Parts: sequence; C-alpha cells; structure tokens
Amino acid sequence: MKKRFGLLLAIIVALFMTVVPLNAQHAQAADNSLAEIQKKGTLVMGTSPDYPPYEFQATVNGKSTVVGMDIQIGKKVAKDLGVKLKVKSMSFDSLLVALQTGKIDMIISGMNPTPARRKNVAFTHVYYQGGYSIVVNKTDKAKYKDKDSFKGGTLAAQTGTTQYNAIKKQTSGTKTKGMTSQSDLILALQSHKVDGVAMEKPSAQAYVSNNKSLASIPSHFNMSSSATSSAIAFRKGSTSLVNEVNKTVDQIKKQNLVKKQYLPAAGKYLKTNSVDTSMPHYWKAFATGVEYTLIITVCSVFFGFIIGILLALARMAKGNPLKTALRWLATAYVEFIRGTPMMVQVMFVYFGLGLFVNLPALTSGIIAISLNSGAYVAEYIRGGINSVNIGQTEAARSLGMSNGATMRYVILPQALKNIWPSLGNEFITLIKDSSIVSIIGVTELIYQSNIVRSDTYRGVAPIVVIMVLYFIMTFTASRILNYFERRMQHD
Repeated sequence: MKKRFGLLLAIIVALFMTVVPLNAQHAQAADNSLAEIQKKGTLVMGTSPDYPPYEFQATVNGKSTVVGMDIQIGKKVAKDLGVKLKVKSMSFDSLLVALQTGKIDMIISGMNPTPARRKNVAFTHVYYQGGYSIVVNKTDKAKYKDKDSFKGGTLAAQTGTTQYNAIKKQTSGTKTKGMTSQSDLILALQSHKVDGVAMEKPSAQAYVSNNKSLASIPSHFNMSSSATSSAIAFRKGSTSLVNEVNKTVDQIKKQNLVKKQYLPAAGKYLKTNSVDTSMPHYWKAFATGVEYTLIITVCSVFFGFIIGILLALARMAKGNPLKTALRWLATAYVEFIRGTPMMVQVMFVYFGLGLFVNLPALTSGIIAISLNSGAYVAEYIRGGINSVNIGQTEAARSLGMSNGATMRYVILPQALKNIWPSLGNEFITLIKDSSIVSIIGVTELIYQSNIVRSDTYRGVAPIVVIMVLYFIMTFTASRILNYFERRMQHD
C-alpha cells in the first residue's frame, strides 16, 4: 500500500533534521503523549482522502465530507480516548512529515507498518489485513492476467507506496509510472497513458464497482504481511498513547468491526456518490475553490508588493557598512528564493516553521507565496527605478527634496508606471501558482477539483471545469489591469 517520504519531503526533512531528532529524544525521555491529547481535548487525524473505501470524499447532506472505514476507526479511537476527532486532509507523501512536525497527532490512511517506517514513527497493532489487485480497462481484461502480463507496457501506482516499489522490484520489462493521487492514476488509465494501476483490493473493488469501463485482475505480488496490512501511526516515543489506542484496535479486530460495520458503511457512501455526478451538482465545491484561490492571490500580491519594495530599496542601498550588509542580505534572499521551487518553499513554511509555530495551512500558503512573489517583484521594482532618468532625481534634489521624499514622490510613481505590465503578469501568474498550496491541504481550486474527482470517479470533467474557471479569473484580471495601464499611459 502506501509508503515512505517523497523526494521533495526528503529535502525538507534534511533542512531541519537536526531539530526533529531532538524532539523525538525529548518525547522518549518524558512520554506524556496520552495526557497531552486528553488535555488538549482533540485528536488530529491526518489522511489522504483519495483511497476508497479506506478514505475518500463523499457528499453528505449536500456537503463534501471525508468518509471511509479509516474515518470510522479514527472516530472510535477518539471516542475511546474521550476526545473529539479532527480530520486533516493532505497528500499521502506529506503525512509522515506532518506527523513528525506536530501538524497532526496520528495517521490513519491505509498505511503499512513496514520496517523502514517503524524507524521513524510508532505503529499500533494491525487493524486490517488486505492484498493487492491491478485495475485495467475492461477492454484489456483478456490481455492482462497479472503483474507479469505488462511486459513492454506501463504499470502504475501511487508514489511512495509498497505497490509502487513492488512494481519496480518484481516486474521485468515493465515501465513503472507513479502519481501522487489515485484519481490521477485512474484518469491516466482511462486515457491509456498507463496500462494498469496497482492498488489495494478494496480500493480496486471500489473503483471497478463505480466505473463500468474498468475491471480488476489479481496482482500476484510477493509481499510480506507488513506490506499488506494497515496500522495507525503516531510520533516516535508516544508509548502511552500507542498502548491506549492498541486497546481500541484489539477491540476492533476481536469484534471484526471492519468487515461487519466499517466496510459496509463505506460501500453505502460509494453508492451515494454515483447518484448525481454532474458538474453543476458540485458548484459549491468549485465556488469554494475560486474563493480561496482569490484570497491567496490578493493577499500574496499585497504582501509580496510590500516585501518587493523593501528588498528593492535594500538592494540599491549604498554607503555605510550597515547598508552594504542590507544589500548583500537582500541579494542573497532574492537569489535563494528565485533558485528554489515554490513547492519546496510552501512545504518548508508549513512543515519547517511548524516545528516552532503551528501555522494553519492557509496562512502558511499565503506566507510562502508572498515571500516568493516578493523576490520577483523586487527585481521588477529595481528595474523600474533604474529606468527612471537620473535627471528626475537631480531635479527633485534641486528643489530641496530629501532622498526619501524624492524616492517616494518622484521616482517610485514613475517606476510603478513603467513596471505595471510586469506587476500585472505577476498577479496573473499568482492566480495559477496558488494551486501549489493544495499539497498542504488548502481548499483552493485544484484541491476542490480533486475532491470532485474522488467523489464522482470522473477524471476529465472536473479538469475542464477548473480550466474554464482559471481562464475566467485570469482573463478578467487581465482586462482590469489593462484598463489601469491605459489610464496610466493617458496620465
């Protein structure tokens, strides 16, 4: 099933790896994990809701909700601990880092308690023992029999999972394809980008039962019991909490609640999902995505512009050693931000700073995008200032204006007029780049489209809708910016 860190997360962990071990050692020295949860009164469960019937999105009473057998297990764990359950959705590759940095208290997401993972987190007893199947297009069912039938073809799985590693190690002459989302994998399968998708048997059954164009075949992977079982993950050293939760897990297994209650309940939601899968039915989800996209964009543009002005002025500072130091710091900042991917920056702000300050996902996203935008805006402004004729500065100084007043009232207004097209382009770019924050669970447009795809099992239609919505937003913003640009030129 699902496994280990992704490459980007490994980079982030390396950046603050000296801090995490200290936290882990402290936790082992004084284990009060159970008392802390009970004192807090809430238990934050991290999950990746794209893996039916374990966890997935369903419309319940007109509202998109995370449901599935893992959610039922999480509710029982929280009830037995006497606390409230809070479910936090994020990509599977982000879960382990989120657990280690305190963003979540536990992971219930069909996670396998493999030896490699046990080195980093503490697992409860196994609550479910499963197996693997391969989903193929129904038209290809006669062509493929198991994993060995895909020689010369492409077999896919969710990145970071045990299925993905099994494909690489246990197949020959087969191309391995990995994606972060199950819904993306199914879309790739239906569009014939891949020939088969390896996943858990219950998940395969869920997709096949809700899509008549799909079929499942045996995988015949040679897997250990730990690679086909699911357990709950907690931070390393949370012995008292794990021991208490083990009582709940043992009760679930003794009463066979997974097969008797939790899986049938998940199946009911899967049937509900297929009642109305038209895109207008999910207009609220898309509207919420547009709302958060605009909030992130507007806030990031505002703060990015302020940061950009400060950085531009710092980069142009000359004179005493303090100004020289500021110039070097500003230059280093701009070069570093422009030289690293925004995705890594978003994840570092959310997870890295999360070691010290527990920032919400939305706030972290705005901060990261603002810091990124500020570096680019700084260069636009610096170029704009340099484009203003030196005679403007000399004329202002001859009238008795100070350096500050000259910059504020004479240079910057003219520079802004010169760089307005570049600033407008930055605004348009941020509307699209805001989609990156979906990786930390911010409910912007991409995140909402993934919810709809998981809810409806339709891959293309939600993508078409968000393409249209992004175009409407960018085209409208472009027309507004062009209007003000014409006004500036007229003035």
